[in-house]
Amino acid sequence: MIDPFQTLFAVPLECDACVQDISNSLKKLPGILSVDANLQKQLVTVEGTAAPSAIVSAIQDTGRDAILRGSGKSNSAAVAILETHAKDTPSPVRGLVRMVQVSSKLTILDLTLQGLSPSTYYATIRTAGDISRGAASTGDVWGRQESEKGEAVDVPPRGNFGSIGVGKSGTASVLLDKPIQVWEIIGRSFVVSKERDGCFKPDDPDTVVGVIARSAGVWENEKTVCSCSGKTIWDERKENIGRGMV
Repeated sequence: MIDPFQTLFAVPLECDACVQDISNSLKKLPGILSVDANLQKQLVTVEGTAAPSAIVSAIQDTGRDAILRGSGKSNSAAVAILETHAKDTPSPVRGLVRMVQVSSKLTILDLTLQGLSPSTYYATIRTAGDISRGAASTGDVWGRQESEKGEAVDVPPRGNFGSIGVGKSGTASVLLDKPIQVWEIIGRSFVVSKERDGCFKPDDPDTVVGVIARSAGVWENEKTVCSCSGKTIWDERKENIGRGMV
């Protein structure tokens, strides 16, 4: 059973009626304990056990957008910009994964992909943060368990996040969760590929990889991904939607 946790969302709020409308919608969800909206900062804090994807949907049902921003705690968020290492690729960035630790036992991953061939893909955290040869230099899946004798245990590694379907549009947007802590994965790499466990080709355009970095600034101010861009989270939201990323 998941313990209650707090999540923070950026939501365009214009008046007290907006706050009330969103609060009423969210309180219909099972597992919601409290909703606190800050009209001035355009933020909504939700406490409970409801999935962030369900919270976003409930807010969008009121005609407003919402972006998951974090848990409101320091050192609780990370980000990886996912790129292909295929040569002669005009736009190597193919995705973004935001990671938010919402409790001591749960981290949520918000993964968006675009520009990939339709297929089944596998998302993994790798042991190393070396992406000099793309995914081929990132090592084994992180968190593979061993017995006291050093033999592999037949359970999925902690860094295995399962499969993701990419359709004809070449895009995908999923929320994943895992009982890990953000500090454990900083500096490692995140890989999305048709390959389940390895044998990555450095020049495969459908294998994307990025180093996981702490992202306090992403959640604590109005800029996102890159503080030098000057773009607000809503500017980048519009751009991502235009590219098929949500």
